[in-house]
Amino acid sequence: MILLQIKKAKIAFLCVISTGIVTMQFDEEYWSIRYKQQRMGWDVGKVTTPIKEYIDQLEDKTLRILVPGCGSGYEVRYLYDRGFEHVKVIDLSPEPFKTLIPHCLNWEKEAFIIGDFFDHEGDYDLILEQTFFCSLTPGLRQAYADKMLKLLAPHGKLVGVLFNINLGIDNPPFGGNKEEYLGFFKQGYKKVVFDKCYNSITPRAGAELFIILSKIGKLSH
Repeated sequence: MILLQIKKAKIAFLCVISTGIVTMQFDEEYWSIRYKQQRMGWDVGKVTTPIKEYIDQLEDKTLRILVPGCGSGYEVRYLYDRGFEHVKVIDLSPEPFKTLIPHCLNWEKEAFIIGDFFDHEGDYDLILEQTFFCSLTPGLRQAYADKMLKLLAPHGKLVGVLFNINLGIDNPPFGGNKEEYLGFFKQGYKKVVFDKCYNSITPRAGAELFIILSKIGKLSH
């Protein structure tokens, strides 16, 4: 299957270390190397319980769903197995799609997008967040929140998990806390759920927040 190729933007950030300021490039090459070397410490080999249980209660299989920074895409495979038809998946590297596409053979090729999330355009009822936020430099977090707002349809939802602990300093995953995160979602969002995750997998117990953020709008689904 031919993948839809869009511009591969280089995501740079400034990282303060003891010797000064260094520019790191988290681009397609960086992520492809990590995938090939299997240096994906947050990959647990299956869809995690919070995402799975949220998907299980969704009855409308026609929802327009986006999964950005999909990585191995276990939640994507689960959506496919559950019969969701209007799903799009983005990753900066082509590597994850080598195993993801063969699992989702009935989806159109346009569902799989290699490229920069920040360049993507669309209109979605649901965006699933599963370790994409933590892969971005903290300097991009407000841009992330703003972009999500643009991609969501009125009353569309951003749903997923965020790490509620401090993690990497100069390499992803990057952590944080609830108070910090809330500041990024002040404008345009209704906070439905933003609490400690009660059904995290055992290794992440007490270290995750579950979020449901609804875009404020005039229309409803």
